[in-house]
Amino acid sequence: MEMRDGALAAAVTSLIDMAHRARHAQNGVELEFMAVNGTHALAPYRQAALWFADRGVCTLSGVVQMEANAPYVHWLQRLCSGLTDSGQPLRIGALDAPAGVAEEWAEWLPEFGLWLPVPSGETAAHGGLLLARDIPWLDEEIGLLAEWIDAWQHAYRARTPRVRWSFGSLKLRAKARLQQERAASLPWWRRRMVHVSAALGLVLLCPVRLTVLAPGELVAANPAVIRSPLEGVIERFHVKPNQAVSKGQPLFDFDQAQLAARHAVASQTLATAEAEYRQSVQQALTDGKSKSQLATLQGKIEERRAEADFVRGQVERASVLAPQDGIVLLDDPGEWIGRPVATGERILRVASPRDVEVEAWLPVADAIPLAPGATTTLYLSATPLTPVAATLRYVSYDALQRPDGSYAYRVRARLDGVTEHRVGLKGTARLSGNWVPLAYWMLRRPLALIRQTLGW
Repeated sequence: MEMRDGALAAAVTSLIDMAHRARHAQNGVELEFMAVNGTHALAPYRQAALWFADRGVCTLSGVVQMEANAPYVHWLQRLCSGLTDSGQPLRIGALDAPAGVAEEWAEWLPEFGLWLPVPSGETAAHGGLLLARDIPWLDEEIGLLAEWIDAWQHAYRARTPRVRWSFGSLKLRAKARLQQERAASLPWWRRRMVHVSAALGLVLLCPVRLTVLAPGELVAANPAVIRSPLEGVIERFHVKPNQAVSKGQPLFDFDQAQLAARHAVASQTLATAEAEYRQSVQQALTDGKSKSQLATLQGKIEERRAEADFVRGQVERASVLAPQDGIVLLDDPGEWIGRPVATGERILRVASPRDVEVEAWLPVADAIPLAPGATTTLYLSATPLTPVAATLRYVSYDALQRPDGSYAYRVRARLDGVTEHRVGLKGTARLSGNWVPLAYWMLRRPLALIRQTLGW
């Protein structure tokens, strides 16, 4: 059975008019309504449904508002999701329906169905228009409907907003591509998914540097640590924080009142002992008993002299001098003035401005193998655009407890060149380890977390 010339001409005229209306549609909802209801002008049918992979059944013919939870809609969802996206119109019936759906065909649809696929694009997933009626479909009708659905999908993609990237949309596109390649019967080595998988595998096997990040700062490499030479109270400072000093310049003084009193007492005690010795020497000329006490008095003099020398040395050390040229590293001198200090307590440091290195604290979870000489880069918070290059010197053997309660390994790295940055600037240090595959670089932390959680 064929269409007559008059009917065919009328159908072609309707096709041109519908294509014009589709191009001037206001939005996608109007186009969806035209697909299930306006298509009747090209070929009569009893039921129509528009389906997309990401939205399911979105529009039904003869229905103003579709009930998404209706049994008919659920059955159509199972039917349409099982139809292949061959790119060509497909006559379907109960015998062609997927398993589990064909048994209910007669309950929901007429005998003869027609599937008009809508290929996927950048703005929409793949889908199709399902038409069903009680008489067979003619070839002329299928040709007109194929042309109409092609014009319709062009207008629909133009009116549909671009699909935002997500794992769901990526999955739908990959599934649509697989269906197209299966329908085209391409050999496995020519399929796009095989090419993408091979390329992804090669990328994951690319060698990259295993790098970790750690908080770091610029510190003095070999500072002169100034410790308290005696037990006493600091009276005043002669320098200020970050002040440049030269070797032999006074740094601070201890309170010398007590030391002066002790020195005076020691000197007087020594003078008394010497006077007793001279008196005993004179008596020894006439008294033999006094002669036997000379050795004891001589020892007492030496004892008093040693004590006086010790106190004199403390008086001399009460004024602390700079042992080398450099910059004074001190927080607040006011905190030390009037404060009693013990012998050996650290007070300040004198560091050379050019003798600087990087100190970083490597977290225990990021303790990758790092060999001496590994590349280290410090990105300072104050000047992030001028990183400081350094070479790893050593990593501490034991993890040390940080002020925040966490444990980390101390890392020291010498600078590759002279830097203008001052000591004390903080930032983030990037430590470079061995070469590893990109897949290992990406999965190292997740795998470690899984092993810590599950124990395998």
